[in-house]
Amino acid sequence: MEFKDKQSIYLQIADYICEQILLGKWPPGERIPSVRDLASMMEVNPNTVMRTYEFLQNKEIIFNKRGIGYSASDNANERILTYRKERFLDIESPDLFRTMYLLNISIEELKMYYDKFITENYPVTN
Repeated sequence: MEFKDKQSIYLQIADYICEQILLGKWPPGERIPSVRDLASMMEVNPNTVMRTYEFLQNKEIIFNKRGIGYSASDNANERILTYRKERFLDIESPDLFRTMYLLNISIEELKMYYDKFITENYPVTN
């Protein structure tokens, strides 16, 4: 995984785990990789992964069953969406809105690009 400089590594790993859960690769109620396995896979110190797991436990996205390991919580998807929406609105959207203001981009113009992006990248299949 390529890590970015702007965000702590443990939070980037948390984003990766959340994405895997949302994509259904690590379904709610099922085990996720152990601290050691994920640290090896991500090529990071196990302490970094442990910090990630503690963070996600505090958000109630994952839980630890003694002797079994970590699993995605039953309501992990809802918790992830809540956490990521809050983070987007609190941290990322101010930069977006500032750029829109500086470049004189209207909400309508942004919506047009958003709709095009969704259509091209997430086509509806019947």
